[in-house]
Amino acid sequence: MEIQTLRWFQLVADGVTVTEVSELEMVSQPAVSRALGRLEREIGAPLLRREGRVLRMTHAGTLFKRHVDALLHELDDGVAAVQQLLDPETGTVTVAFQPSLGTWLVPDLVTSFRAAHPEVRLDLRTKDDETVPAVGPRSDVDLELSTLRPHRGEDEPRWRALVAEPLRLLVGPDHRLADSGSVALSQVAEDPFVVMTSTSVLRKHTEQLCAEVGFSPQVAFVAADLPTLRGYVAAGLGVAVAPTRWGGSVAAPVTGLHVLALEDRTATRDVGLSWAPRRRLLPSADLFRRHVLERAEARLLPEPVPPTEA
Repeated sequence: MEIQTLRWFQLVADGVTVTEVSELEMVSQPAVSRALGRLEREIGAPLLRREGRVLRMTHAGTLFKRHVDALLHELDDGVAAVQQLLDPETGTVTVAFQPSLGTWLVPDLVTSFRAAHPEVRLDLRTKDDETVPAVGPRSDVDLELSTLRPHRGEDEPRWRALVAEPLRLLVGPDHRLADSGSVALSQVAEDPFVVMTSTSVLRKHTEQLCAEVGFSPQVAFVAADLPTLRGYVAAGLGVAVAPTRWGGSVAAPVTGLHVLALEDRTATRDVGLSWAPRRRLLPSADLFRRHVLERAEARLLPEPVPPTEA
């Protein structure tokens, strides 16, 4: 069983045609077809079936591909590890992060890291679903910056807190608490809420904070991002809980939006760094991890900002 044949199978299984594989690999189309046929005979089951001009995976092919993906991923990591041992300053680090961290924490870490390691390439990826860890034994993500604290367990991602970010209460221009310096969350128990989508960790934080003081938020509107959430609140559509930072330092001004400090002791969210325990980090990725943790320990990360009216 040849590695090259496994790569051809992986490409075809992902939707690349045999013709495209032959052109990409600069071999004849019959050669690719024969190699895939030999692979099926070695496995002892058909892995691909033809649908018109396209090959689709059989049930056996689907099962087999999961292991092929994992095998080739480990092999590529091994090759990269050897190359990086020769020169860890030229590797690639894949970092996932939730969007609300992309305007203040991520730029700070990237800028400071690149100042010391300019040849290391950073592959930065925003998360679509913040409630699911991006790192794992079969993931191609090395490190994750998020407010999602993983469950404790042998196979769960390792997580280190970096900075605690206060959560604030946002209210509109005509809200009865608009002129208050600080409030308790229980004071808006009867108010309509603007919340984030169910794939947002902030949504879960909001629901947890409300539950701790004895109520469930009455959801009036759901926002897909923080700028939209702020706009809804400024329009008087409800109140919301949001982090201190959502822009470069504070927020771009939104007429009528009032940002109030919350007196509740647990009204903070911990921003942390996580990685998979069973996946050995390549040297360049370990460089970035150590940089982040050392920067947090030295308290060099951006400081939270006080509440302000925008």
